[in-house]
Amino acid sequence: MPRTSLPADAVRALTARLADAGQRSPVGRQPVHTCYVPADRVTADTVRVWGAQALAALDAHPDLGRVLGLPDDLAAVLPDRVRAKLAAEPVEDLRVDFEDGYGPRPDAEEDADAERTALVVRDWVASGAAPPRFGLRMKSFDTRALRERGIRTLDVFLTALGGAPEGFVITFPKVTSVDQVEVLGDVLDLFGLPLRFEIQVETTRSIVDPAGRLAIPRLIEAGRGRVSGLHFGTYDYTADCGLGAAHQHLAHGACDFARNVMQVSAAGTGVEVSDGSTNVLPVGDAVEHGWRTHYGLVRRSLAHGFHQGWDLHPAQLVTRYAAVHAFHLEGLAGDAARLRAYVARAGGSVLDEPATARALSSSFVRALDCGALDEDEVRRATGLGPDELRALARRG
Repeated sequence: MPRTSLPADAVRALTARLADAGQRSPVGRQPVHTCYVPADRVTADTVRVWGAQALAALDAHPDLGRVLGLPDDLAAVLPDRVRAKLAAEPVEDLRVDFEDGYGPRPDAEEDADAERTALVVRDWVASGAAPPRFGLRMKSFDTRALRERGIRTLDVFLTALGGAPEGFVITFPKVTSVDQVEVLGDVLDLFGLPLRFEIQVETTRSIVDPAGRLAIPRLIEAGRGRVSGLHFGTYDYTADCGLGAAHQHLAHGACDFARNVMQVSAAGTGVEVSDGSTNVLPVGDAVEHGWRTHYGLVRRSLAHGFHQGWDLHPAQLVTRYAAVHAFHLEGLAGDAARLRAYVARAGGSVLDEPATARALSSSFVRALDCGALDEDEVRRATGLGPDELRALARRG
């Protein structure tokens, strides 16, 4: 036995106050987007209509490769892959919006929409037609009137829904304080249901609090395990920063700072992060411009580690899936080679860490989840099946 100098009892006493690193990864499938639909426009056919309108836009502008400036190999395969996705699963996540997209309404009207849309969602769940994730965006807690109206809408909706089905989540907008998160959690406790919510990061105070501290870690802690995601709000946040309308866009440096804070604050907590939206819509004579703008911003988000964002119009589904599928197809060969080398401990010109292997395998899991790659393509490339990839990625 080798000789040592440190008394074992003294070492144990010194390290006793240390806790094991409690790193958690998000569990299950993260959608690539969230579609916000004003409550008064939500019907039983909303998901089907969004898919049909996206397909119609693609049919009207079939030369997607030219519009997006894709290389020939991607231009040859991407339109058919996007078309198949739009036909099979056009919407991965949908929020019935009672906030900005809905606006102030008479109480009777909002009550009626809350009950009606909850019954629509209940029918989706019962028939198997619900998107993988769905829910509602309530009003903020900015003022007493908004708080009372938001909680009442939530109450009417959940009462009509009759429970918390799998995939259901609440979006909590314009958070400015720990107190707001704590109160929402206390309200949700009253329902006696396993309800979770996402915090919309739309204010400067949700990044840095009045005492100069990073706000998000305390907001997540205040949620007592209920916080499932952080969603960035492009336009409220940039306006709160004092930016003029011409500079309010996702690629602004102010947005990059906020997103970086979101990332490092959520890392290891199991809380997902989602990017924001662009209001440059692919409509009328501006379809191609809107598509190029949206595609470029989604690719930028993906490169920065944000695998989810907002979509505001059915035609944006075309470029959402084009960007996500292109991202995974372009990285397929290189990522697969690195993952195979890691699993085989074969070395090569790049020596990857376990954390990188988790990221690589997580990328393949995401590609499978959204339909960018199928199981055969992934197995041929990596030699691994979905269960093996999920184990490496530490995703349930």
